Amino acid sequence: MNLRTPPAAVAALALLLLAGCGSAPTPQDPLPDTSDSASADAGHGAIAGASEVAEPQLHLVAIDADGETSMLDLLTGTESQLGKISPPEDVRTDGRYIFAADSTGVEIVDSGAWTWDHVDHFHYYRAEPKNLGKVAGEGTATIATGMLSTAGTTGMFFPTSGEAVLLDNSALSAGTLSETLRFKTESHAGLIAPLGEGAVVTEADSTGKAARLRAIDANGKELAVAECPAAAGTVTTRVGLAIGCADGAVIATTEGTAPVFEKVPYPAAAAAPATEFNGRKGRPTVAGISSDAGVWLLNTRQRTWDWLPTPAPVLAAVTVDDQDDHLVVVGADGTVQVYDASTKKLIAATKPLIGATMADPALAGKVQLTVDGQRAYVNAPAEGLAFEIDYADDARVARTLELPTKPVHLLETGR
Repeated sequence: MNLRTPPAAVAALALLLLAGCGSAPTPQDPLPDTSDSASADAGHGAIAGASEVAEPQLHLVAIDADGETSMLDLLTGTESQLGKISPPEDVRTDGRYIFAADSTGVEIVDSGAWTWDHVDHFHYYRAEPKNLGKVAGEGTATIATGMLSTAGTTGMFFPTSGEAVLLDNSALSAGTLSETLRFKTESHAGLIAPLGEGAVVTEADSTGKAARLRAIDANGKELAVAECPAAAGTVTTRVGLAIGCADGAVIATTEGTAPVFEKVPYPAAAAAPATEFNGRKGRPTVAGISSDAGVWLLNTRQRTWDWLPTPAPVLAAVTVDDQDDHLVVVGADGTVQVYDASTKKLIAATKPLIGATMADPALAGKVQLTVDGQRAYVNAPAEGLAFEIDYADDARVARTLELPTKPVHLLETGR
């Protein structure tokens, strides 16, 4: 039984798949360029062995402290065991792949569910999940993903060795780990993020901190530079690539094949800078986590910052960036809060949901929040649960989900 989408909507989506590609993309929000955009666009994200379906194949992937990995189909309730990986220290997703990083590299699990974003419509696919192997590296990598899982590249920066790696997404979709670029920089807490046919990579200053951004082509040749003191946090939106700096953010886009850097400074008397960004996939406005009690809102389309104060510090925040400007936050009190980002008013909040997790210092930092177009999900590692929140319905707890493995790490795929 479909627990999320009414039959009429499924029918509409099926008609959309048939009508599909007749409409031109919306010019104000083109997809960021990818190295394989022409060939990948011809297949609209399809790969051999995958089935195109009428609606998003949304799943929750849970990884426990030992690396046991499982998946829950949010549409049918079907549970799957995905096997064991090395216990990860950090986990990221591009909406299809799970990138699980530890001190020796990044292990990659294909969830077998993804969405191809064609701007004015979408294509949805599912295939068999599988473990694809490990990209070796020294130090827990910073992962930076693009908009499309079957085109372009994924960036991995290994801080101990200072190695920057670009992984070919097209090859990854065929089950092959293929590095299009690997080169060594100074050891530092840096990043490499896909941009056009190349990438943006950090450069360290004399103190060993990321302080400068270099746009490079597919062969590693430097094309442009920008100052970005204490560079940390990156996200790709429809508009382009955003990277946080101590004094604001740099938004990187391309004009033809030429990279363009644009600085978006913080307003005067700003709160502490954002060091991590999160938002609903593809949307232009993203939430930035700060050490102060509140959330930064970066609109990458309008090149503006806004500060939304909260009663207490937050553990996680994600912009839905929908018509009602929903912002979902997990507070340090264990509640899930929903704000109107345009008015900065609190709309609703749950009761404390993750008390046992918050009481365990080793797990409190593992709380993760993800949103899609209908629901938000937050993990409770100590409780062994995940909560599905209907953020548009007064932060109602729609479901309390028991996953096959304890969700020390929780991600949503199929988006």
